[in-house]
Amino acid sequence: MKTASIATIKAKFSAYIQETAKGPVVVTKNGKPVAVIVAIQNEDDLERLKMAHSPKLRAILNKSLKSIQQGRGIKAEQFWKELARET
Repeated sequence: MKTASIATIKAKFSAYIQETAKGPVVVTKNGKPVAVIVAIQNEDDLERLKMAHSPKLRAILNKSLKSIQQGRGIKAEQFWKELARET
């Protein structure tokens, strides 16, 4: 994984974008990591990235987890039956 300062990346932005094909690039400010530049190969990559950082989705997942922990979930078999019925 490559690491570079903001100033270096600003000066050679295109080169660092190309570098993301090999792996993420860590961006530093005053020697400390502040961001990561990652390559996106297709629409699915972009969607996964957006979902991974979605506060709304995180809230839904946390609410669901609490519900399951309190015994209000459904068995996996039932879930798949209901899903198959809807498709």
